[in-house]
Amino acid sequence: MTLPSLGDLDWVPAVSRTDLLGEPTRAALNEWVAADPSVASQIAVCEIDPANADTATLTELHALPLEASANCVLVAGTRAGTEKLAACVVGAHTFADVNNRVRKLLDVRKASFLPRERAVETTGQEYGGIGPLGLPLIDDEGRGWRILVDSRFSAPDALALMGSGVRKSKILMPGPLLCAMPGVEVVEDLAIVK
Repeated sequence: MTLPSLGDLDWVPAVSRTDLLGEPTRAALNEWVAADPSVASQIAVCEIDPANADTATLTELHALPLEASANCVLVAGTRAGTEKLAACVVGAHTFADVNNRVRKLLDVRKASFLPRERAVETTGQEYGGIGPLGLPLIDDEGRGWRILVDSRFSAPDALALMGSGVRKSKILMPGPLLCAMPGVEVVEDLAIVK
């Protein structure tokens, strides 16, 4: 496999620069690579200026396609006193259909975006660098995150540019690999084109 690259950023194998990853992301990457060594050659990381970590700024500065930016939208809802959490990974040219599709998938009356402070606290990742890799997956008691990925990322030529857990870097991997990541549910119609 060839290491993915995008734009004018300096991409290197993520396994060789784990210092650029947030702790939960680093731990999840190491666990994934231990289970499937072929993953190591398919996930890249690049260092960026943390001031440019936001999608709009980064894509403009480096001429990156919005379709490749895999925004991770954190959503919560409650049913019968039980909170349900989801990370919705959608392209930056779309928005997550939180009020309909996500709400129904979570089986809650109302789904809402997680407030910034709570997002940082529950993910262990920096705001502006939150990505699906490293989120606590649902355990036997139903605690943790459902990771919902828009089916557009399953296209053979799709790339997924996402948070690394910190604002100082980004991760890049083939979209189909994102869709095969442990814990991921690929969802049709998760996002609506803007």
